Amino acid sequence: MTTSEMREKIATGQGFIAALDQSGGSTPKALQGYGYRGDEWSGDEEMFGLIHQMRSRIISSPSFGGGKVIGAILFERTMDGDIDGTPVPKALTDQGVVPFIKIDKGLEDEAHGVQMMKPMPELDALLTKAKTLGVFGTKERSVINLANPEGIAAIVKQQFDVARQVLGHGMVPIIEPEVNIKSTERAAADRILLDEILKNLESVPASEQVMLKLSIPAEAGLFGPLVNHPKVLRVVALSGGFSRADAVRELAKNPGMIASFSRALLSDLRYDQDDAEFDRTLGTAIDEIHGASVA
Repeated sequence: MTTSEMREKIATGQGFIAALDQSGGSTPKALQGYGYRGDEWSGDEEMFGLIHQMRSRIISSPSFGGGKVIGAILFERTMDGDIDGTPVPKALTDQGVVPFIKIDKGLEDEAHGVQMMKPMPELDALLTKAKTLGVFGTKERSVINLANPEGIAAIVKQQFDVARQVLGHGMVPIIEPEVNIKSTERAAADRILLDEILKNLESVPASEQVMLKLSIPAEAGLFGPLVNHPKVLRVVALSGGFSRADAVRELAKNPGMIASFSRALLSDLRYDQDDAEFDRTLGTAIDEIHGASVA
């Protein structure tokens, strides 16, 4: 796919974006969710080898390439790897799936009710490499725990500062200021976040667009002004700890938002399933998430 074809797929595609971007800190939990006990690897290389096998199996599954998944977010090591000799980004685009890369390096300690992103001193080099490999866009995550106006303003500013750097490399950023769905101040945080995003969208050049990856709001339809904003290519939703049943039910209440789920997509997959069972299980999850995304 050309860059323009990938942009059109993301802008108008009737599907959702798979989040396959667990990094070092979250990989052990992802592997345990996949059925491993936790003692099958010793050291990072073996651990990352197992998670690459898992992701390769997902991407190679007939269900994954069936047209309902329009994009996939990758961890850097996955982007650098291959599937049966084909670079992972190309393996995705060969199936009509648009590749993105997770660029953040984790979270700072909480301050003012939020967790900012850690510094990314090597970001330009990563963006250059990703662009060369045919990756369309990026994803950067930070977390909002409380409805603190000062903290939320700071976190959104940081997100947009990085987004403009990504745009400078000819890539599309997914801005992800996640509101903790367990927060007692969730609804208020959603509203403050909406106001701050609308303010910061004014800093995006008129010829450019960003994407937004947001927690499903406590108030259904709250993010409608973002879905219809001319500087927003697409608004996607994270599952944020919801079960798949709860995530798809809540997502369906928010027209215009599509899913970008990780745990809710992968929760029923196990390494010891045979290929037919694995594909059926993945296909069921894809069908449910796709249905909520196009509802």
